[in-house]
Amino acid sequence: MTIQPSSFDFLKDVDVRLSVELGRTEMKLREVMGLGEESIVMLDRLTDELLDVMVNGKIVAKGEIVARGNRFGLRIVEMAGGAQTGGLAGVETLG
Repeated sequence: MTIQPSSFDFLKDVDVRLSVELGRTEMKLREVMGLGEESIVMLDRLTDELLDVMVNGKIVAKGEIVARGNRFGLRIVEMAGGAQTGGLAGVETLG
């Protein structure tokens, strides 16, 4: 028995967590305890690198930060596995 993709339409309303990872670093606990207001923590990502876009912890795309008004947003630049970006419900296209 083969399951057709349209058979999964009922899953489209399942909530998932989308997150964007800006970067990572490793620190000693004493360094973390020494953090305070205006502390700067350097991350492993360069300023011109694309950010990881994850759904439930799995990388699904790469993107870049955009600003609209006083809010941050994300422009999807490439999908994991070369998939097209079209058809993502709830995603605003910034022109």
